[in-house]
Amino acid sequence: MERLNLKSRSDRYGSRINRVHSPLRARIVPYASIMIASMLPALFMAGAMPVTPPLGFIVLLGWRMVRPGLLPLWVGLPLGAFDDLFSGQPFGSAILLWSLTMLVLELLEERFPFRGFWQDWFTASLAIVLYLLAAMAASGTVPSVFHLTASGPQALLSILLYPIIALMVATLDKYRLSRVRVIR
Repeated sequence: MERLNLKSRSDRYGSRINRVHSPLRARIVPYASIMIASMLPALFMAGAMPVTPPLGFIVLLGWRMVRPGLLPLWVGLPLGAFDDLFSGQPFGSAILLWSLTMLVLELLEERFPFRGFWQDWFTASLAIVLYLLAAMAASGTVPSVFHLTASGPQALLSILLYPIIALMVATLDKYRLSRVRVIR
C-alpha cells in the first residue's frame, strides 16, 4: 500500500481551515472604491474643459454591471452627494444623475437579466455619454458644437476606460470576498 503524503494534503486543505469572510471588508470595499474614484479627478485639473473621465461614475457603473444587486438603488444619493463635493458640478447634479442611472440600470436588469460583456460595455458607454451631456447641461453650459467637440476626448477616454475599470472591480470583488485568517 502506498502511504499518503500528509504534507501535501495539509498544504492543499490547510489553507482553508480557520478562514472566514470579513463582513466589514465585504461591505466597505465597493463604497470605498467608488469614493476614492470620485476623488481622483480632483488631482488632475484641466484649464477650460474637463479632460479626465468621471471615474466615480464609471466605477459605480462597474460595480452595478459586474455585481448586479450588490448596491442598493438608493446608493446614488449618498455617493452622488460625495461626488458633487469633489467634481465641481453644482450640488445635486450627481445625486440626480447617479440615482436616475441606478433606476434605469435596475429596469434594464429586470428586462434583460442575461447579458454579456459587450452588452454591458454598450450600456455603460451609453450611460457615460448621457451622463456627460447631462452634467454639461446641469453646469449651465449652453451646448454648442465647440463644447461637444471639446468634450469628445473625455467621452472617448471614459468609454475606453470602462473595460479596465470593470476588470479592476472584478479584482476588488475577489478581494472583497476573500477569506481572512481567524486567530483564536
